[in-house]
Order: sequence, then structure tokens, then C-alpha cells
Amino acid sequence: MSRILTAFINFSSIVLLFSCSNNSSFSPENSTKITLESPNLIILGNVQDAGSPHMGCKKSCCKNLFENPDKNRMVVSLGISDPLSKKCWMIEATPDFPRQAKILKKHCPFNEKEYPDGIFLTHAHIGHYAGLMYLGKESMNSSNVPVYAMTRMKGFLVKNGPWSQLVNINNIKISNIDNRENLSLSENISIEPFLVPHRDEFSETVGYKITGPNKTALFIPDIDKWSKWNSSVIKEIENVDYAFIDATFYDEKEINNRDISEIPHPFVIETMKLFEKYSKEIKSKIYFIHLNHTNPLLDSNSIESNLVKEKGFNIARPFHTFFL
Repeated sequence: MSRILTAFINFSSIVLLFSCSNNSSFSPENSTKITLESPNLIILGNVQDAGSPHMGCKKSCCKNLFENPDKNRMVVSLGISDPLSKKCWMIEATPDFPRQAKILKKHCPFNEKEYPDGIFLTHAHIGHYAGLMYLGKESMNSSNVPVYAMTRMKGFLVKNGPWSQLVNINNIKISNIDNRENLSLSENISIEPFLVPHRDEFSETVGYKITGPNKTALFIPDIDKWSKWNSSVIKEIENVDYAFIDATFYDEKEINNRDISEIPHPFVIETMKLFEKYSKEIKSKIYFIHLNHTNPLLDSNSIESNLVKEKGFNIARPFHTFFL
């Protein structure tokens, strides 16, 4: 865990920073801020699309959260900061976009705007693009916020309301990105989108490789199964420093009321099995993210969370920051 640099530290509650328990009281808005002078990534959310608590859930994982919400349980998103060029970007526009944008702004004090310099989308499932609505005239009524998407995702937004209104009245400006084509964000940071297999009802599904001056990160919040990808996840992770990868379900026990063929994801236990014979160095690059409301990894004190750490892997937690 030595790579992790905490961007927001409240010394009276530092232990809580590394916890996603229901009683967590950490708040980046009320904490001491450490200025990061180098390009970096910040975890803005680690939960699956529908959040936690999950609508309609009566299980113990959600029951208390309806009465006592944990505001740090936000839908999966990454922030990218480059203090050298004084710019910042966000991957995903989630239902928690307003708070995540504010956290990113506080993380990037050089940014005078209330929104990032660009938003990169992965696909058209609700947790990954629905936050764009807050840029519309019913909310911020922004002007030409740069949004980056592949061809089908761009077409989905342009051709379907209410998203098309964002385009038509220039709340957002969508730029097309292409598979495996590297895009320079600044002199210090570049980003490369790549296709992954997933339920592509309305758009393709994209992962990203983010490259900084010294470190490289992989971000794959959604994929059906590693075996379906035409790239080797092992080789991809060997060639980066951090890998934030799909951990929607810990195992099959979580989805005993759903058909897994309708919502395929690699189980955490499958991913750990895949990497079990590899070195500690390789395993330590992996940070599990995009956790379903039922996933015991959301509780940092769970048996499963401790087992993941014992096996040499990591779990992405809100507000952890990684130098690039």
C-alpha cells in the first residue's frame, strides 16, 4: 500500500479514511488538504451503478444505510489532476456527479471552474453517464463542457433525449475517441481508450489507460469475463503500475436471485485465482473497484476484505490518491 498517497487527511479521523464502513464520518470538505504538486489520480467513487444502499434492497447490507447513509459511498469514478498544467479531468459522469465534481475541484485548487476540463465516458449504463444531466439547463446550464466518447456512445447521446438537448444547446461538446488511439491531455498526461466486452445494448464499453510522467494506470470498471477479452488482462496489468478493475461481485452467493448470464462480471474470487501464481508485485498493482451493494468488500473490516489484502491485492477506497 506504499504507493497510496492520501490527498485529504483529517488527523482526528485518519483511520476512517481507509474505511467504507457504515459509520465512516470522513468528509473531504472538512479535512486538511495536502497540495499535490505532481500529476495524480484520485478515487471519487468505488460503488456499482445503482449505489449503496440499493433501491429495493431489504438485506442487511442496505437496511441501516437507508436510515443512516454513508455519503462516501459514491458510484465509481476517477479524477485526474495535473497541477503542472493546472487542469483536471473526470472519468465517468455518475449520479453522484455534483459532489464528485466538488471534491475534484477541492483536490485541484488551481481549477477555477465548477466542472472538470473534460469528462471521459466508458459506456451507456446508468452509473456511468447519467450525471451529465446536471450540466443541463435545469441544473448548472454549463457551456461546452468537453465530453469524450466512442462512436456508439456519442451517437446515443446525440440522438436520444434528454441527452441530445445537452448537445443542441451547447451544454456539452462531445469529441469522438477511437480504440487504442492515444490522446494527449497535457504535456504530462495522456489517455488511451480501448474496447472491452460487456453488455453493449446502447453503446460500446471502454476501459482507459492513463499515462503520467512516471506511472501508468489501467481502469476497467465493467467487463463480462476476462476470458472474453481479446487482450490478456495479465499482460495488460504487467505493463502498468496500477489497475483499477471490475469487482462488482465477490462471488456467486451475492446474486442468488439473479441470472448471472444477464449481468456477467468477473467474480473477485475468479480474478484472485487467475493471479494466484503471480508475484506479489503483480498482485499489488490490482485495486478492486465498482463494488455491488451486496459486495462484502465495501466493508473494510469484513472477512473478505481482510482475505483480499492477505492475498496481496488491494481495494480502491474513496479519496485515495495515486501519483502518476
